[in-house]
Amino acid sequence: MSTAFVFPGQGAQTIGMGRDLAEAYPEAKAVFEEVDEALGEALSALIWEGAAEDLVLTRNAQPALMAMSMAAMRALEAEGIGIDRASFVAGHSLGEYSALAAAGALTLGDTAKLLRLRGQAMQEAVPVGKGAMAALLGLDFEAARAVAEEASQGEVCQAANDNDPGQVVVSGTKAAVERAVELAKAKGAKRALLLPVSAPFHCALMAPAAEKMAAALEEVEIIAPKVPVVANVSAEAVSDPAQIRALLVEQVTGSVRWRESVVWMAGQGVTEIWEIGAGKALSGMIRRIDRSVATRAVGTPDDVKAAAAG
Repeated sequence: MSTAFVFPGQGAQTIGMGRDLAEAYPEAKAVFEEVDEALGEALSALIWEGAAEDLVLTRNAQPALMAMSMAAMRALEAEGIGIDRASFVAGHSLGEYSALAAAGALTLGDTAKLLRLRGQAMQEAVPVGKGAMAALLGLDFEAARAVAEEASQGEVCQAANDNDPGQVVVSGTKAAVERAVELAKAKGAKRALLLPVSAPFHCALMAPAAEKMAAALEEVEIIAPKVPVVANVSAEAVSDPAQIRALLVEQVTGSVRWRESVVWMAGQGVTEIWEIGAGKALSGMIRRIDRSVATRAVGTPDDVKAAAAG
């Protein structure tokens, strides 16, 4: 049986996440302390005791979710389950950084700083209220892409996240995305709704953020991961540090090809996927993509113990 470890993206954050891991495992507590030190602030206090409206801010949510995923990973390691248990790692959007940290390609401190910068850069790329994202439910990727193209009318509107066979997220200027919502309904979508996000991620409007990430990534050491990372923008495994760096830049404006990534891993013989970190959103997507792939969520001490028990 071949296993993959996957790491969640934005939207999975909750106040209090990871505190039980930190209390149960010194190795998990050390992750939060190291992230606090790297950022020069008590992000852990915000995660465990702060206000939800502060945690949801992109600049905070991104490093916070990575810290939660890495705390769960360190707890697994404390129970004897290392990264070598996985044939592949992958992550949804910012989760790709968690995957790279888990696989040893990036240090924990560098990953936290990169995600803080990524969150700020993505937020600053488009003035608040100028961009939007919407989930189109019940349309396949090709149909959703056609809707985005038709809705653009000279503005930006792109298929940003191909999450599963019936869920595609489009991103772009507010007016174009609103047109896409109406068009999708007219073309038979079960539902089409604007998402409560602070910026239009994974579309051409993020180009200023991609430039900032390119500069930051040049300054950071990336080494070959201990297990191959399935990249969002290529939906295939990558291990070459230069290629990883280039794909991370491309990822800022490119589509998250999650459905294809899961299909690719299943095609390589993966029969079980563990979602490591906050929530169970990816597990739900995976089940909708390929019911033959078993899923396991690992986000609490009980989850860790159950995983270690087999």
